Amino acid sequence: MNDWPEGWSGNDRGSRYGNGSAGAQPESARVMRQVRRGPAAPSQGAGVPQQPSYVSGQGHGDYTNAQQSGYDSGYSSGQVYGAPGGPGQPGGPGGGYPQGARPAPDWRRRIKWTAITVAVVVVVTSVSTYFWADSKLRREVDLSKVIDRPDAGDGTNYLIVGSDSREGLTAEDKKELHTGSAEGKRTDSMMILHVGSSGDTLISLPRDSDVEIPTYVGSESGKTFKGTGRHTKLNAAYAEDGPTLLVRTVEYNTGLHIDHYVEIGFAGFANIVDAVGGVEITIDQAFKDKYSGADFKAGKQTLNGEEALAFVRTRHAFAASDLQRTKNQQKFLAALAHQVATPSTILNPFKFYPVMGAGLDSLIVDKDMGLYDLGSMFFAMKGVNGGDGVSMNMPISGSSGGNLVWDKTKVKQLVNELNNDEKVTVTSD
Repeated sequence: MNDWPEGWSGNDRGSRYGNGSAGAQPESARVMRQVRRGPAAPSQGAGVPQQPSYVSGQGHGDYTNAQQSGYDSGYSSGQVYGAPGGPGQPGGPGGGYPQGARPAPDWRRRIKWTAITVAVVVVVTSVSTYFWADSKLRREVDLSKVIDRPDAGDGTNYLIVGSDSREGLTAEDKKELHTGSAEGKRTDSMMILHVGSSGDTLISLPRDSDVEIPTYVGSESGKTFKGTGRHTKLNAAYAEDGPTLLVRTVEYNTGLHIDHYVEIGFAGFANIVDAVGGVEITIDQAFKDKYSGADFKAGKQTLNGEEALAFVRTRHAFAASDLQRTKNQQKFLAALAHQVATPSTILNPFKFYPVMGAGLDSLIVDKDMGLYDLGSMFFAMKGVNGGDGVSMNMPISGSSGGNLVWDKTKVKQLVNELNNDEKVTVTSD
C-alpha cells in the first residue's frame, strides 16, 4: 500500500539519512519552511498540494487571506513582539522615536516633586527645632506668687535681668572672668522692655535706684512679709527674695504690670558672645577697671565673651558710675542682637544651633513664657537699639544716701504712656 500522496514516489524523498537511504552523503540541517510575505511561492512541482500557512492562528488558514489581512507572525524577520525596536514599537518601524533615543525628561514633574520634598524638609526641620528649643527653656519663675499686682495695660512688658550668678563657673572661670566668688546672686543690670503698637521702649533701671520694699509673700516659705516703708537699692530686692520680690518691687514703685521675666547669668552671657563668634562694637573712649578686668582702647573692635562681660559690668571707671554702665549695656545688646540676626548666623546651622543652645540653656524665664514671646522680645530689642524705638534710663531727679532717686513726675507720665501704648515722649535728661 502506498502511503505517499498522489504523484509522489519513494524516490521523490531524495537520499536522506533516517529514511532507510543508503546514500553516502551526510544529512544537512533540516530547513524549517518559512511563511513568506508577498506573492505566493512558485509551485514545487506537479501534484504537490498547497501547504497549510498557520497564519490565521487556527492552523489551517488560507495564505492569500492572511496576506490580505496584513497579519505578520514575525517569524520571517526574527523579531520578538513587544520588545523595543519591533514593528509598531518605539525605535522600530512605525515607532514613536528613533532607535536608541530616550524620551525628554518631564521637567515640570521633577520641579514639582523637588518643591514638595524641600517643603517637607523645611516643615520637619522647623517643627523639630521648635520642640528642641522649647524644651531648653528654664521656666523657673512663678509670677502667680506675686501679690497685689497692678492692672495690665496695652502692649507687653518684659523685665530683663542680668544677674551675677556664678552658676556653672569653675574656679578658673571665675578668675578669668573677674567675677569673684561671692555666694548667692545679685542683679548687675535690670531693664523694662515695652513692646507695643506705637513703638517699642527699652528702659534701664539703675541697680542703685532708691525703692520701697512692699508687703510680699516669700517665694520659698510662702510666708507674708509686711511692708514697713523700708527703702533700699533696687538690686537688694532681688538679693532678698529673688525674681518674684524684684517683680513685686518694680510693679509697686512704678505701677507698671510686668508680663514676663527673663534672666541671664555671667556664664550664659559670655557663652552666647563666644558662640556667635564675638561682637563688633565701637568704644568711644579708652578705659580700664581692675574690678571688672576691663582694659579697652578707643575705636572699633571685636569683643569675645570675657571682654564683653567686662565691658557691660564696668562702672568704677566712669564718673556717672551706674548710669554710664546702663548706657554701655544697651549699646552692647544692640550690637549683639545685630550680630545674632545676620544671615551668616541664621542660615548657618553650624553656628545657629550653638548660639541657640548657649542662649536657651542660660536663660531663666517665667512659667508662661513661650518661644513666640522670647522671639518678640529679641526682635523688639534689636529694633529699639537699631533706632526703631526709644532707649532710655529711668528718669532721675537726684540722690539720697548714695541711692538714685527717680523723678516721680516723669515716671508717672512714662508709665501712663506705656499703659496706654502711646508714643513715649518722656526723656531721661
